[in-house]
Amino acid sequence: MELIPEQYRQHLLECHGQAEAQAWMERLPDVLASCARRWQLTLLPPFPNLSFHYATPAIRADGTHVVVRVAAPTGEFEYEAEAMRVFDGQGTARLLECDQKLEVMLLERLEPGMTLAELVPEQDERATSILTATMRKLWRPAPAQHNFPTVAEWFQGFARLRERYNGGCGPLPQRLVEEAETLVKDLLASSGPPMLLHGDLHHENVLLSGDEWRAIDAKGVVGDPGYETGLLFYNPIPKLFHLPDQHKILARRLDQLAEELSMDRQRIRGWGLAQCMLSCWWSMEDGSEEPPLDVLACAEIVSTLE
Repeated sequence: MELIPEQYRQHLLECHGQAEAQAWMERLPDVLASCARRWQLTLLPPFPNLSFHYATPAIRADGTHVVVRVAAPTGEFEYEAEAMRVFDGQGTARLLECDQKLEVMLLERLEPGMTLAELVPEQDERATSILTATMRKLWRPAPAQHNFPTVAEWFQGFARLRERYNGGCGPLPQRLVEEAETLVKDLLASSGPPMLLHGDLHHENVLLSGDEWRAIDAKGVVGDPGYETGLLFYNPIPKLFHLPDQHKILARRLDQLAEELSMDRQRIRGWGLAQCMLSCWWSMEDGSEEPPLDVLACAEIVSTLE
């Protein structure tokens, strides 16, 4: 079997650079072999839609179907593993085993495993309700002592943006950056008690398991629950960007999120715009010369919502 699909190989090289990505890929066969021996696994071909982390199905000696997830060199494994441990299968796939040194998780396999993205656009309202229900299952008070990053720390990305462009915004629209910066400042100042959030809860990270929907790939971040809603204003990628009625879809999602989460509508809108702009900057920070125009278009739409 092809251990590392070519498209995934190219993605690793683009995201992590030649030296780091190549070293990681060279270690991968030994990492997988070690996990197979340690956890008595029969490894199957990797999932076809790999993006950031390496994930492959496997079967344990007792016949249990599982997933081996090897973290890409992002430096975030510690938080991801701890988040999955804390969530403990409540709204997520269950963490079965973990190797901190190898940065590998052995996870419950969710089957049949179709993603929530498959419901869009025909059942977009249902998909949004499933996401809000998943949020309510996951959110819990942040542990008194923890090492998770915070939402405030993530939004320090705007300061790095300003630093790169000597106080300017580079190719990002100044109006939208300034509005996002103001919104983040106000939202952080008015946040309630910090909660542990998934941190990357979008349509591709919620899978059907039996007759319920459960999340995968939690990043683990602490902050205002409203932050979690922001990804719904530019996901699923790229499907949302090809729909003719994006404004109508995003306006309805805003209303639905506010109602189903009993959350202030303007706070949700604010987090939505802020996250669109942060996502644009992160793409540039990862090496893109220009912001993703589709996400930027979503930011423009959110900025007009009332």
